[in-house]
Amino acid sequence: MHQLLNHPAVQAGLAPFLVALISAELLQRIKLSGLAVIAGFAATVYLVSSFSIEPLTASRKIVVLGLSAALFALPLGLLKGRWISPLLVILGGTAAIWTTQHILQQQNIQLMALWGSGCAFYVATLVWGMDKLEKEPLRAAHAATVLGLSTGVSALLGASGLLGQFGLAIGSAAAAHLLVQIISNQTLPTGRTFTLTVSIITGLTGCLAVLSTQLPWYTLPVLACIPIAAWLLPMPKNSALMHSLMLSLLTLPLAAGAVYLTWKSTGNLAY
Repeated sequence: MHQLLNHPAVQAGLAPFLVALISAELLQRIKLSGLAVIAGFAATVYLVSSFSIEPLTASRKIVVLGLSAALFALPLGLLKGRWISPLLVILGGTAAIWTTQHILQQQNIQLMALWGSGCAFYVATLVWGMDKLEKEPLRAAHAATVLGLSTGVSALLGASGLLGQFGLAIGSAAAAHLLVQIISNQTLPTGRTFTLTVSIITGLTGCLAVLSTQLPWYTLPVLACIPIAAWLLPMPKNSALMHSLMLSLLTLPLAAGAVYLTWKSTGNLAY
């Protein structure tokens, strides 16, 4: 059993999927099924590195911010206002600077400004794009699945096993959420507990992979288009399965493009 739990496919694939599947089913009764994605991610963190935060490395900051995003988003469900989305965008950009702070400080002032602003803009864009989907559970789950899996695979190709597992865990957990909707042909409550958590973890994972591994920077703009594409696609009334298939026509080519660009640049695989 110990050897099975140490297998990367179980840690970043099966475990978060099963935990999220169970959580989504249980939490939908209290309209908090959006927390399933952080539950799945937490399962991967527990199996991979535990929840220790000392020393507070960049990868551990991703865990802290991911859990904090899920908790922070809970009271936001009780609030309404156009100011919420801009606030989250600003907080997302700030989170990117804080997460990569140690790496940025080792660069000259020009690179620090360039890389810092680039990371902040990328995370802010993902936060904005996913927030557009917070009232669209099927779109949100599909975008999160494709974004998480493509971020994870890209990080693996960039030669980071841990960051790859972070991305794959989000993708697997979101896939469980999506599967429940497809099978039941009913949407599950998601909200910002889902969308904010996904955007923060995948965004910070992508930024850290660019700064600390071989992931090329031009992969990130392609990944950033995934939630935007899911938001822009017209969705006529149809079954959840058909909706998901239609979304795949736009999002999967973007994911494939990001993975291809990374593979062409590195030709590596972390495992």
